[in-house]
Amino acid sequence: MSTSPRDENQRATGPERGSSVNLSTILRRVHRSGPASRAELTRETGLNRSTISGLVAELVDRGLVVEVEPRSTKQVGRPSPVVQASPDVVAIAIVPEIDAITMALVTFDRQVLARRRFETETIPTVARAVEVSRSLLEELRHELTPGHRIAGIGVAVPGLVRAADGCVRWAPHLDWHDEPLGSLLEEATGFPVLAANDANLGARAENLFGAAVDATHMLYMNGGPSGIGGGIIVNGELVNGAEGYAGEFGHNRVAAPPDASATEGELEESVNQQRLLGVLGLRSASLDELEAALVADERPEVRAEVHRQLGILSVGVRNMINILNPEKVVLGGFLGVLFDFESDYFLDLLASNTLQPPWQSVTVVRAELGSDLLLIGAAELVFDGIVARAEL
Repeated sequence: MSTSPRDENQRATGPERGSSVNLSTILRRVHRSGPASRAELTRETGLNRSTISGLVAELVDRGLVVEVEPRSTKQVGRPSPVVQASPDVVAIAIVPEIDAITMALVTFDRQVLARRRFETETIPTVARAVEVSRSLLEELRHELTPGHRIAGIGVAVPGLVRAADGCVRWAPHLDWHDEPLGSLLEEATGFPVLAANDANLGARAENLFGAAVDATHMLYMNGGPSGIGGGIIVNGELVNGAEGYAGEFGHNRVAAPPDASATEGELEESVNQQRLLGVLGLRSASLDELEAALVADERPEVRAEVHRQLGILSVGVRNMINILNPEKVVLGGFLGVLFDFESDYFLDLLASNTLQPPWQSVTVVRAELGSDLLLIGAAELVFDGIVARAEL
């Protein structure tokens, strides 16, 4: 939409046009917490009705929210219109792994519009990942309507990513070292690209939209084909570290519990999705496929492998509970599948080995966002910028 200089001046200074801070406040509310009526926004923000009307009108004008008629109520008078994040604003989410590249279209109202998963026969190089991503994007464009607007690309990388420019400093299982993934994808697609560690993105997604909504102290651990990572929320803020490398739980050394067959080593050497796939007789599988196969297989060797992995995982989780004293521990990826399969066994191990005061104040749960988790987290990299600017 084009605007005249006069329009821009009114947008910046007019009495009904609130500050960019207020625009971001309204946008953040409907994006993260869901639709709200104008009346609800008035109550929650403390702003007056005319200011809310002006802010909503401005966001509608920018194509960031839409207003819909509310469901019928028994209240007297005309009900307030409902404001929601625009489903026409779309982020492209990419998750590279050792066995596949997954891409999805995620809308600003947090719907996964469409996805594609391309299985690779060998571990993809960065060049191959970019090539596959470009091809998948061409496929997914057919799922878009003329009203959709792509805001950018977010990438969830199983490794250490420099936040400033999306350079993958080290992704050990992919064997990527100092790869300029962000700039290569921008060149290949023409869209701005943001990249971050996959587990950190998963932690934030679960904290905003999933099993740990509103938790101010949270530990998230994610397991995927490319290993184990994690995210830490302290006082409501993600702990990134000096350059965005915090949360590499999989490389911590753990001592196996007495009844386990493994010796001391790095956590992800023993708690490993490929080992689980191997005992199930699978080469590769999506998270949903892995869970279905595990539930359907009643062989004792499968249950024994689950118990072995959960026993070692319990050591790592116990250590982090004792150190961080979180209110929530959220397990995602194949760790969530293992936990759901034998939750009582895992919780008994934790209860008997964790210091009682922090154990009594923590809840251990599976991630709620399932196979959408990293896709939603990657998309949030893009949406964060939209919310902060209150514009595309």
